[in-house]
Amino acid sequence: MNKVFPSAAEALRGVVADGQTLAVGGFGLCGIPEALIDALRDSGVKNLTVISNNAGVDGFGLGKLLETRQIKKMISSYVGENKEFERQYLAGELELEFTPQGTLAEKLRAGGAGIPAFFTKTGVGTLVAEGKELREFDGETYVMERSLVPDVALVKADIADRAGNLRFHLTARNFNPAAAMAGKICIVEVERVVSTGELAPDDIHLPGIYVHRIVHNPTPEKRIEKLTTRNRK
Repeated sequence: MNKVFPSAAEALRGVVADGQTLAVGGFGLCGIPEALIDALRDSGVKNLTVISNNAGVDGFGLGKLLETRQIKKMISSYVGENKEFERQYLAGELELEFTPQGTLAEKLRAGGAGIPAFFTKTGVGTLVAEGKELREFDGETYVMERSLVPDVALVKADIADRAGNLRFHLTARNFNPAAAMAGKICIVEVERVVSTGELAPDDIHLPGIYVHRIVHNPTPEKRIEKLTTRNRK
């Protein structure tokens, strides 16, 4: 089975639509599906709810979709590097569901595992727990969190074979496997495509059963979010 599509635009065609919920892999600008985000912007779909640990930066990553006003709501953990995000949120133009980082990861993992909800101590006694069910276990209070099952997952991997088996590169793995497993449809952007069977079984980080479409992007920009260098003496 060959899941490779000729372009990011082709891979999104017939899948993305107005009003959907999308999970987008990455941590900051590390391991984000750059070509798929650009193609999503160019598709013109709008009123999107986007699940992502970060919201990109101004002019790059998900920041591009904020500029075009295609996102109506973000479900995120950290959004401090995007001025346009800040402006839209403070102006009441963008909905935001802040979620603790570990809880966000577990909400995606649970969604991919078919678990509808779980209990956690994180957020008890804070705004995070408002309006949610609380329950006591062994003398401790826990808050119930619903899992996330997005319509579409856009993820980034290093290598895919033509059947969709994936290998991620070091820390660029981050939220990508959880997003891929949670999405009803998963589209993955990769830097290398190899023949099916070329990846050793123990080298596969995510099996192809979770992957529906593949896009080959051999030269991503891989922009650095914050570059800090020491002063030369």
